[in-house]
Amino acid sequence: MSRIVVAGAGVTGLSIARAIRRRDPRADVVIVEGNPQPGGNVKTERVDGYLCEWGADGFLDNAPDTLALVREIGLQDRLLPSRDAARRRFIYSRGVLHEVPVSPLAFLKSGLLSPAGKARIAWEPFAHRRPEADETIHDFAARRIGDEAASVMIDSMVSGIFAGDARALSLRACFPKMWQMEAEHGGLFRAMLATRKRRKKEDAMGAPAGHLTSFVGGMTELIQGLAASLGSAVRTSSPVMELQRGRRAQAFRPNGMPSGYTIVTPQGPIEADAVVLTGPSSEAAALVRPFDSTLASLLAAVSTAPLVVLCLGFDEAALVGDRGALNGFGFLVPRREQIRMLGALWESAIYPNRAPDGKALMRVMIGGARDPDVIELDDDTLLRIVREELQQTMGLRIAPEFVRIVRHRRGIPQYLVGHVARLQRIDALLQPYPGLFLAGNSYRGVSINSCVAESGAIAERVLAHVNGKMNEAAQVRTA
Repeated sequence: MSRIVVAGAGVTGLSIARAIRRRDPRADVVIVEGNPQPGGNVKTERVDGYLCEWGADGFLDNAPDTLALVREIGLQDRLLPSRDAARRRFIYSRGVLHEVPVSPLAFLKSGLLSPAGKARIAWEPFAHRRPEADETIHDFAARRIGDEAASVMIDSMVSGIFAGDARALSLRACFPKMWQMEAEHGGLFRAMLATRKRRKKEDAMGAPAGHLTSFVGGMTELIQGLAASLGSAVRTSSPVMELQRGRRAQAFRPNGMPSGYTIVTPQGPIEADAVVLTGPSSEAAALVRPFDSTLASLLAAVSTAPLVVLCLGFDEAALVGDRGALNGFGFLVPRREQIRMLGALWESAIYPNRAPDGKALMRVMIGGARDPDVIELDDDTLLRIVREELQQTMGLRIAPEFVRIVRHRRGIPQYLVGHVARLQRIDALLQPYPGLFLAGNSYRGVSINSCVAESGAIAERVLAHVNGKMNEAAQVRTA
């Protein structure tokens, strides 16, 4: 029987392994993970009654693949939709927290943009056509809705999703649906109208918008459920030290090329007919460099933005007296404001049971592509900066009673201009290595939904390879 090794037990690796098992329950799948526990950056800690998320605190429930996976592993009763208050989102601009408008009337009344900035958005249907070359997110937004809206609304959104620089990230790679909307409809307003008409035609009530959703015990429940469904196939504390072409037994394909791979771990070698590398592209680069330096260089070129997450707990009564009750999702900060914080999520307002009774939990993100050195600051300095900026943005003067700081040195992958072309070159360079696959957030989407969505397609390709290889071996034996 063919063996499949999945390197990495994060959301991507576990989802792919599960998708392979769903399609072929007899498949011999091994998942190796270097850390003592699965999950990667998706990790939930309950400390002193506060629920602290290391990474993503939820997913949008309009992603059918993620919801299907949740049902498949029996977690549907553990889903926890965010409170309605979480629909209220804010942007800090020109010294004030502005609620992001959700209707045309609210937009006209909002002080988020100047009158000229609002008028420029209305000019969107007449914007210039896009250039042939890859375009940054900022250039796209400035061309379609004006520089002010791009610098305030789009820049803050990019900080929230990628911790990145909108003037460097590729629109097509980061927001492929938006790129496609312009390609198919010639503009955003036209695309939105077409989408609304299609939804009304498909469903008289219209398709529901995505609702931010987590689990009662936090996002780690998804990891635990996936890992439990795979049982002993998940091997933790087993980092991949080396990837060798060919098995130790040096089996060869009929064309004389090495057959399969050998994964070297501290526990010993594992021979495999197919290998899926799901970790950061920098790790994949180190593994393939001994046999393909060009492929390794392309993989290593996918940069990341370091990020620090601070979970801060406050006395709710004191917080109400000082600032007013947290009521909303939180706020983001455009980079032009010269604030080091990327934003703050009001976790105990988003979900219930995120803090002890009478307490409130906030999660602050700082760092990113434009401020990478923040990762080197000590805890006291980080906390001082954040407290000063919370006072500036929220008027929050009280000290937190609880502090938990998590550093992500590799942080979030950055899909810079040229990323799509780089992926095409990587795909071409993988052709001489049948049975070697790449997956994960370094390539085609950083969200949990994106990682889960690609798992089915990867599983199909892996099984097609190993099944074809088995047929090939059978033909050799009978020749």
